[in-house]
Amino acid sequence: MEKMKLRTKIIIWALAVLLILYNVGVNVLISAALKPEFMRKLDAFQQITDKSYSEMVRTDEITENTKLAREEAKAFLEKAEGVKVTTQSRDGFKLIAQVFRQPEPKGKPWVILLHGYTGWKEEMYHYAAKYYDRGFNILCPDLRCQGESEGDFIGMGWTDREDVMLWIDEILGAYPDAKIVIHGESMGASCALMLEGLDLPENVVCIISDCAMENAMSMFRKQLKDWFGLPDIGLISTARIWLLIRGGYDLKDASALNEVTKGSVPVLFIHGDEDRLVPAGDAKDLYEACASPEKEIMIVQGAGHAQSCYRDPDAYYAEVFGFIEECM
Repeated sequence: MEKMKLRTKIIIWALAVLLILYNVGVNVLISAALKPEFMRKLDAFQQITDKSYSEMVRTDEITENTKLAREEAKAFLEKAEGVKVTTQSRDGFKLIAQVFRQPEPKGKPWVILLHGYTGWKEEMYHYAAKYYDRGFNILCPDLRCQGESEGDFIGMGWTDREDVMLWIDEILGAYPDAKIVIHGESMGASCALMLEGLDLPENVVCIISDCAMENAMSMFRKQLKDWFGLPDIGLISTARIWLLIRGGYDLKDASALNEVTKGSVPVLFIHGDEDRLVPAGDAKDLYEACASPEKEIMIVQGAGHAQSCYRDPDAYYAEVFGFIEECM
């Protein structure tokens, strides 16, 4: 009898320890996926970067156009007068953005450029160069917990959408009649689409969504295996609970697919047909679900993730600015 009681206690203690270790592991996973500083400590950032780079399409054309885009971004920075601006998120984090105004900014349209997962504002400057040459004022924010902006966790577009609303308010506070375009890449594109679920001002004339993912849950499930080599044995469900406790949002809510059914702002969906990170099927699903009466989709042949603008820059920007002109 005493041996049975002892055995039961050992089993209970062993299960308790396993449960603790499991939850510790889940919290480490959350930090490894959503806290860039923690990623770097675990070398996860470099692993993800290397993995993403290995999945890019490599052709002489894309390589050359990427080089040209960087040169254009450099030339843009030499001629455009930039200023760093700050605001505070509703949950108390300092957010940073770089603003580039036209020499005479009043009456000119604005574009807000949103970078991708683990990215930063400077990655969007090659887009900024194109917009600036067409007379746009530009706001490039570092999304929360990335670049220079503070934050507890990367928001996967969900918490970021509220932050973008603050940047919209900043623009309209200075230029009440401004027309605003939201152009996002990857996670930034998902964030742009999630804005459809909010009460956007009429000043927002359209959204350009470049290689957006349908939702964070399916993305995390895929990358759990691809990046960390782990099967989803309840990890995502447990991570949702802990992220809600620690980060204040439910990963399941971060769904562009849900939010595009709620708005009416015109959307242009762009995606490379050889995207191995976010399948082109996501763009097609988002397009079909989108409730906006004005929507278009552009599938770029031979482009990988976030490479559509490098595969055929002339066609890409003709489509982008043609769509914007129709919406203005």
